[in-house]
Order: sequence, then C-alpha cells, then structure tokens
Amino acid sequence: MLLASCAAVQEPAPQPDPGPIAVYGNVQTFEIASTLLAAEEFYPGEATVRMGSIANLVGEPPVPGFGEEGEADVATNAETQALRYSVKHPNLRILMTVTEGLYRVVARRSAGIESMADMRGKRVATIPQTSAGYFFKLMLEREGLSYADIEAVSIVPLAGMTEALEAGEVDAVVIWEPESENAAQVLGDDLIVFSGEGVYRELFNLNSTAEKLADPVTRKKIVYFIRAILDASEEVRSDPARAQQLVTQSGEFDPQDVVDSWEHHAWLANVPDDLLDVLVVQEQWLAERDDREPRTREQLATLIDTSVYEEAVALGAGG
Repeated sequence: MLLASCAAVQEPAPQPDPGPIAVYGNVQTFEIASTLLAAEEFYPGEATVRMGSIANLVGEPPVPGFGEEGEADVATNAETQALRYSVKHPNLRILMTVTEGLYRVVARRSAGIESMADMRGKRVATIPQTSAGYFFKLMLEREGLSYADIEAVSIVPLAGMTEALEAGEVDAVVIWEPESENAAQVLGDDLIVFSGEGVYRELFNLNSTAEKLADPVTRKKIVYFIRAILDASEEVRSDPARAQQLVTQSGEFDPQDVVDSWEHHAWLANVPDDLLDVLVVQEQWLAERDDREPRTREQLATLIDTSVYEEAVALGAGG
C-alpha cells in the first residue's frame, strides 16, 4: 500500500521551453510591471526585457532617451504609438492589453488654476504626440480649448518635469506615473488635480508583427509569454509586492512613490471590447496632426490580432 501511495504522487510535468524571447518596453513606467514579473517568474524559457518600444519591432531607430538598439519579438507601448508606427509599418499587430493607465492633470493652484478652463495661456509639461498628450487634448476640448491655447513644454528625462514644476518654470504636468505623483508631492498644499476618469484611459498593449506571428518558432514563444503575462497579472492583482519591487528596480524609483501611484493602474491582461473603437477615434487626431487621411475602421481592424492571446488562454493557468 505504501508503494502504491508513493507511486500515486507524481511531480508536475515540466513546462516546455519555447526558447528565448526578446521583450522591449519602457522600463521606466509602472505599466510594464506585470511584464517584468512575467519575464522573471512565469515564462518557461529565457525572457529579457530591455528599454525600448515598438521601434524595436519594426526596425526604426530607438526613441532618444527611451530606447536602446535591438530587435524585439514583442514590445509594449500605449495604443497611440501603435497607431503612429503602423502608418509606415502596417504589418504591426496589437495582441492584447497588458495594463490600463489612468492619467490626471497635476497643476499649481497659485498659477491661477481652479478649473481646466484656467489652463489657457499656461505652460504645461507634457509630450503632445504620446498617450498623455492625447489625454490632455481631450481634457482641453471639454472646455473648448486646444493646444493652441496653451504652451506645451516637452522635457526629457521626465524627472525634469517635476523639477520644472517645483521651480515655477511650468504651471502643470501631464504625464504618466510616477512623474504625476512626484509632481503632486512637490506642490503640497498648492496642488490641484483634474482626473481623467471617464475621459480617457491608456491601453498599454503587447505588440508584435504579422511576420513574427507567422513564424511557428517565434509564435510559440509569444503564446507562452502571453500566458506568462496572464499568470503574472493574476499575482499582481492579488499580491503586488514583487511586481512593485521589480518596477522600482527597473525605473530606479522611490519605493513609496510606486506604492502611492499604484492605484492609477489596472492589470487587465485581456482584450478590451472597445479596443477598435479607441483606435478609430484616436486615428482621427493623429491623422490631423500628421496632415494625412485617416485610415478606415476596416483598415485599423487589421492591426488587431488576438489569435495568440486566445491560444495562451487555452493553455490554462501555468500552462
């Protein structure tokens, strides 16, 4: 009976090693936390996460200050950048949404700002061509304003935005975390915040290319990495401690800033029902900025390929 009992206890079957995968994304954003955790603890092969973006997927030069050289198998970016790069590279594919980010406008009350309508004539630290810039455009439009009514100030590295706000060189900051939190902290009692809830939320997506999805070897890596993100996201939702440590290390953040800013993110790891709708609306804005014709809904639909996500879901947890 003892022998039979021992025989019944079996070790879990080892997961297959799909091979090394190259992941690129902005490691100085909180949105990448679950991706970092997926690479460290859940992907069954070797996964490296490097500073970069969709540029590393499509052979474009790295964005100065936000990337390094190298070819990606998958890359993270907000939906804004997928739209921008896919004009020249229609082979780009959005696979899933990893994280949802909620933005806010952080402003100095003593600059005469009591409402968004008071942003007219103010100097605002933001990056207009990014998701944060798009969010600010929407916030301005609600008051009948546009970028023509404010002075947009692009500052890189992003930590300089908080420094400029503290020095009184700008009146507001509109950017992702943790700089929003840092900006809010330096203002203290002089702070006024305008939430973007119900106006816009960033869809921080995992992306690849049609060619990589068509290659059986690379496709298998991507499927298992998405499965790793699904499992990692479940852990982040239940116990974010390790993910917070990883993003603190990768971004060289203050640990308390990470904790304080965590609430402005949701670890979705799915495909939102309105993903295409978001692309269609945002495409109008980008087309106008770039002085080109906007792509149709049908054309934009080709940028979304959820087949590897569906395969990853079918693997089951820990698959």
